[in-house]
Amino acid sequence: MSGDFECDMLIRDALVFDGSGEDPVRADVAVAGDRIVQVGPDLSLSRREAIDASGYALAPGFIDVHTHDDAAAMARDTILPKLSQGVTTVVTGNCGISLGPTPLRRREVPVPPLDLIATAEEYRYESFGDFLDALRLAGPAVNVAPLVGHTVLRARAVDDLTGPASADEIAAMRDDLDAALRQGAIGLSTGLAYPPAKATATDELLALVTDVANAGRLWTTHMRDERTGVVSAVAETIDIARRSGARTLISHHKCCGEAAFGLSRTTLAMIDAARQEIRLDVDVYPYTASSTVLIDSFARDSRTVTVSWSDPHPEMTGRDLKDVAADWGVDPSTALERLTPGGAIYHQMDDDDLERILAWPPSLVGSDGLPRDRRPHPRLWGAFPRVLGRYVRDRSLLTLSSAVAKMTGQTAAVLGLSDRGKIKVGAAADLVLFDPARIRDAANYDTPTAPAEGILRVYVNGRIAFMPDADVTTNTGTVLSA
Repeated sequence: MSGDFECDMLIRDALVFDGSGEDPVRADVAVAGDRIVQVGPDLSLSRREAIDASGYALAPGFIDVHTHDDAAAMARDTILPKLSQGVTTVVTGNCGISLGPTPLRRREVPVPPLDLIATAEEYRYESFGDFLDALRLAGPAVNVAPLVGHTVLRARAVDDLTGPASADEIAAMRDDLDAALRQGAIGLSTGLAYPPAKATATDELLALVTDVANAGRLWTTHMRDERTGVVSAVAETIDIARRSGARTLISHHKCCGEAAFGLSRTTLAMIDAARQEIRLDVDVYPYTASSTVLIDSFARDSRTVTVSWSDPHPEMTGRDLKDVAADWGVDPSTALERLTPGGAIYHQMDDDDLERILAWPPSLVGSDGLPRDRRPHPRLWGAFPRVLGRYVRDRSLLTLSSAVAKMTGQTAAVLGLSDRGKIKVGAAADLVLFDPARIRDAANYDTPTAPAEGILRVYVNGRIAFMPDADVTTNTGTVLSA
């Protein structure tokens, strides 16, 4: 090939996993500006920088399809947990919780679980567009694909969150949803398992999700039940998806509590059958513990519960709930009430269900990490390398090609991001270079903020965004609004 073609960067002799799920090929990848401009063996190009990738894998930047990084994406330090594991795009606003528009129209403080991502002072954006403007002004270090949260809309419109919404309240939510979709939200998320949204009736849910469908956007849902009622919750999700016509994504699919172990066989069969008629997907994180606000029913179903934060008793962060209760001479439910508002890590799932969902070919990978937790679940720092290390290399549950596809090309297709998630000419140059022999999650429940190992370089829109032990300060992410 002639040498008159110029590029900014040439990554040489990498084992290229292109995000399609196909077998990798050894190739060079050329980048000019924020785009991939050539892919092929032995490229001979004039370039400013050459990277020797011999012996290493090159993949599209990982897309974290399930995050609570709305505020974290505004600062490099708080988004480092994602960059350091190869994530170049985050989907924010999940589980009904988004930073905009403010949920404080009728209330002085954010009702749980809205306090998972922000304080009252941080919920200052009157509209969803105001939030996106602030995000653009901050200059995110990763790309952000933002959802608007149903619980936020509900808190803005509904006086009594323990009951169903009135016709006028539903209309107000629809107005807010329409504005958010016009201002750039890629879709709507619901968190139906949480108290402020539990009373959501079918007519409320169907009205909003139908609006999402009519706008051509995505509905993601933390379903009404992930415990013994998970089969009924999947049935409800399928029904709403079918009636509305919305593209639908079931968030962090799991079966919690011993009585629900094994139900993933039934739920995956239901989802698989429904996929013959509707666009329905699931995401999963690679751990058997969940993490969210303090909820007594979650604690009762768990083998162990670790306090991840507590406003009234910050000194109890990192303690086992039963030990806290014993110290105080009360039962765990009373201790939990005293610790509230706060959060916890709940060990409540079975390895067989997790591996079954993760190995299911259409499933996607998300972290569900909580960046504001004082002692976070290790998924915040380790979800993606954990899949590639533990479940690909160590357990052979997945091939490396299929695992990369779950994190990149498959996710981009579900989100409708046509220029992300693939290594191909014309695609955005979001890239991660890693060592397949060394990649692993170092974060665990004892040391939850340890950076992953084996990630060598991360590029966002063609510019270096992360290297271990290097002071990288470029912020080249963008808002991927609809």
